[in-house]
Parts: sequence; C-alpha cells; structure tokens
Amino acid sequence: MSLPTPLQTIVDRFQRAPRDLRVQALLHYAKKVPPLPDEFTEDRSALEQVHECQTPFFLATRIGPGGTVELFFDAPEESPTVRGFAGILQEGLGGASWEEVLDVPDDFYARMGLDTVVSPLRLRGMGAILGRLKRQVREQAQATG
Repeated sequence: MSLPTPLQTIVDRFQRAPRDLRVQALLHYAKKVPPLPDEFTEDRSALEQVHECQTPFFLATRIGPGGTVELFFDAPEESPTVRGFAGILQEGLGGASWEEVLDVPDDFYARMGLDTVVSPLRLRGMGAILGRLKRQVREQAQATG
C-alpha cells in the first residue's frame, strides 16, 4: 500500500518535524478545510456523521470525472485537531484517484507521529474518518464500475 504523492509529502513533513511543531502543523491544516458547498449546507442528508469523533464531524465523498475523489468535511472551528486531520485528508487525497484513496493504509497517520501529540481517543476518531471516507469511495466505485 502506498500513499498518493501529496499525502506522502505531508507525512514526510510531519515525520521530520519536532514533536512540538507537529501540533502547530496540525492546527495549520485545520485552517485549510474549505467551507461546505451550498448543496451540502442546504441538504445535510448527503453528509455522514462519524460518531466515533468526540466532536460533531460529518463527511461526504464523490467520485468526479476521470475517477478522481472529491472530499467534503464539516467540523466545528472549535475542534482544531479533527479539522486539522480533515485538512490533511483534503490536501493529501482530494483529486486522487479512487484506487489511490482505497490503497491508503488505515493507520497512515501513525507514520506522521500524531500518536505523540494526539490522544488515543482522537486517533480512534481519525481512523474512523478515514474508514468512512474509504467505505464511501468503495461503494461509489462499485456502483459505477
């Protein structure tokens, strides 16, 4: 299993960063989560809640033209850790092929050293986010293929 190049670049940056800078980097990615498009703010039924997260976290995926994945996340501004992980996924997986997304190891974030700066409960939530995202992509790929 490998990582798409943008996600591998992020993982490499986190691996090289001292422990205290990993938290700052995570907070930096929290600011990169784009607002939801109107289609999701007007009809939230297309968003799936990730109940394992401590904060209300919702996501949706879509396989666009050419088999590339689009990601949509909704998490409160007051939850920078989970928003940071969403920002990492957005930058690292947005635009990747559905095959690349499905090939991402379920625990890729462990390579980033996040386990040294994030509680086990939050790590569980991060794993659940990735699991839901991959399940949605898999279901859509099977429906179209």
